Amino acid sequence: MPRAADVVEAFLHHLAVERGSAANTLRSYAVDLERYRAHLEASGVHDLAQVREEHVTGFVVVLRTPAPDRPALAASSTARALAAVRGLHRFAARDGLVADDVARDVAPPAQARRLPRTLSIDEVDQLLAGRPGDDPGALRDRALLELLYSTGARISEAVGLDVDDLDERARTVILRGKGGKDRLVPVGRPALAAVEAYRVRGRPALAVKGRGSAALLLNARGARLSRQSAFHVLRAAAETAGVSREVSPHTLRHCFATHLLAGGADVRVVQELLGHASVATTQLYTHVTVDDLREVYATSHPRARG
Repeated sequence: MPRAADVVEAFLHHLAVERGSAANTLRSYAVDLERYRAHLEASGVHDLAQVREEHVTGFVVVLRTPAPDRPALAASSTARALAAVRGLHRFAARDGLVADDVARDVAPPAQARRLPRTLSIDEVDQLLAGRPGDDPGALRDRALLELLYSTGARISEAVGLDVDDLDERARTVILRGKGGKDRLVPVGRPALAAVEAYRVRGRPALAVKGRGSAALLLNARGARLSRQSAFHVLRAAAETAGVSREVSPHTLRHCFATHLLAGGADVRVVQELLGHASVATTQLYTHVTVDDLREVYATSHPRARG
């Protein structure tokens, strides 16, 4: 019988080598599947062929139930963990390691539909101006913030940029998205100006401290800027600018999408720019703009009140 630990290892290898999954995805799957393996072991199950649907359902219940050493997982986190488990069982059944895919019919918990946090255009202007100075770090930070808002890039995509990924003449950039999918996105003139200032007056000073990294955005040691450092730049800029709303790693990406749709952009064009696999994900942003319209209507139309 296939030991659960061995199948988990084979599945993660399959994701890394054959599917080309991102490192962050692999780390998340490894954590979730180790938790699942421990759950099976606590239930006296060591081989994947012994797993029944009730074991998978029980895992979901355990995740959603608070314990003395941890709080209950949110529905979104539980759904992510279940996706890893379902992928594991699908892989095992497809490769003939087990007879049936026992996780196939286990549904994730229902999630509350949450609208993305967004800022007004004025607040974005404040945020982008929230990193003054002409030192290499300040020039880099302004380039990062302008790129995030101009392209709708995820923070991981922005810090993953190499110098050659940006075509200043064509005013485009290649973003490497989830699952290794590249997309070509236009870049606005303010972002290009910020990047040019950084490349001429900031990046050389940072690069001399490193080992010749091809990365566009460098840290103080001349290596590629990390996601965590980029998020710190975003939060620090918001604090300096006096932006009262909470910011997240996706704040400027949400603003990019919302402001495009509010300006009349087609939702499927925005879907392509964001790199969403499904237009349903992009349509979340249309609810934000509808709420804005509703608020304007409620305060402006003479028959809206009463």
